[in-house]
Amino acid sequence: MFFYTRYPSSSTLKQHFPDVKFNRCITSQLIKWFSNFREFYYIQMEKFARQAMSEGMETKDLHVTRDSELFHALNLHYNKSNEFKVPDSFLVVAEQTLSEFFNAIKAGKDLEASWKKNIYKIISKLDSPLPEIFQSPDCMKELLGE
Repeated sequence: MFFYTRYPSSSTLKQHFPDVKFNRCITSQLIKWFSNFREFYYIQMEKFARQAMSEGMETKDLHVTRDSELFHALNLHYNKSNEFKVPDSFLVVAEQTLSEFFNAIKAGKDLEASWKKNIYKIISKLDSPLPEIFQSPDCMKELLGE
């Protein structure tokens, strides 16, 4: 799910987990998990942006492909068994995120207290709708091709 949306609303979560009996605590926990997922994502983006900067790269040189080290780090974290095909749209979002971090660091914005907030706003607008398969009661079986 994170490959499609980094900022799901509570109504989106409720819609896509019909077997869960939601209450305030469970909803809060799911929101917290996505917060943790985002934290790892943004830490990796900053790390790879700083690495690219130290290697003298330019924004035009930054690409996220299925063969890139950044993609492997993210895929290993979110898709440990590599059972799900990561959508191409995630690669586009990841590359945009990497570029945003790189450009902010290059411009010295990382010296400001809340420099990441603008990046978060930009990336939150790049969420894509979840495929219909996520609403199926047999979602896991279908995603795994069983």
